[in-house]
Amino acid sequence: MTSPDRYAVLGNPVAHSQSPFIHAAFARQTGHPVEYSRVLCAMDGFAQAVRDFAASGARGCNVTVPFKFQSSALARQVTPRATLAHAANVLRFDDGGWLADNTDGIGLVRDIEINAGHALRGQRVLLIGAGGAAAGVLGPLIEARPAHLHVANRTPDKAMALVRRHASLADGLRVGLSGGALHSAESAFDVVLNSSASSLGGAEVPVSDAVLQRGTLAVDLMYGSAAQRFTDWAKRLGANPRDGLGMLVEQAAEAFFVWRGVMPDTRPVLASLRELLAVKAP
Repeated sequence: MTSPDRYAVLGNPVAHSQSPFIHAAFARQTGHPVEYSRVLCAMDGFAQAVRDFAASGARGCNVTVPFKFQSSALARQVTPRATLAHAANVLRFDDGGWLADNTDGIGLVRDIEINAGHALRGQRVLLIGAGGAAAGVLGPLIEARPAHLHVANRTPDKAMALVRRHASLADGLRVGLSGGALHSAESAFDVVLNSSASSLGGAEVPVSDAVLQRGTLAVDLMYGSAAQRFTDWAKRLGANPRDGLGMLVEQAAEAFFVWRGVMPDTRPVLASLRELLAVKAP
């Protein structure tokens, strides 16, 4: 009997990751022989952990915090979206040289447009935060062709650096792109996305209530209890709240496609995961 192809998520911490559940469901659905696990990496030992995992016969891996910015350097081929993000969450261990990719952004866009049924084209979008999560999603968000996309961050210089890196893409698609401090976001948007660390720390939502209007789609990239404060805030102000669980499943499906060449059906997997975590769709 042929052994299954091995994959894993590498990070620190990693015990909380739902990726093994998601990829096991994809494997059953598609009939692909996949075994998926978690690998806890020492903070100073990520590169060696990846090399050891690949040397064990594995076919690829996901990369999670805090190592996404280190993973591209291990690959011979880096996709345009990973290059633009300066980060990768997927490695494929090809014999001719590893491939690095970033599936976070396309995962978010698919969750918004397909699962939530909210088209981004022509919309005014606010992206809160300018760290690794924002870097991973900004390119695909621009490619969805909103009318304008504003990046607001506690440190405005960091927001502007992210904007400058994506300016050529935005100009080519005729998407307005701007950035600034958190207080620079004072008018209402059609879509508000929270990629900041505020949810992880249980802090207050870092922008003014004025960014929401009735019907605004408000998405926190975290899920479960970490997203609760943000989704409660959005609901209180008449917006449509959503957490990041759909993004998690959609980016995993894109990773599965990168590895296996087949796209799973995410809908039943997302429903099963919500049930497993007892997380109700906000």
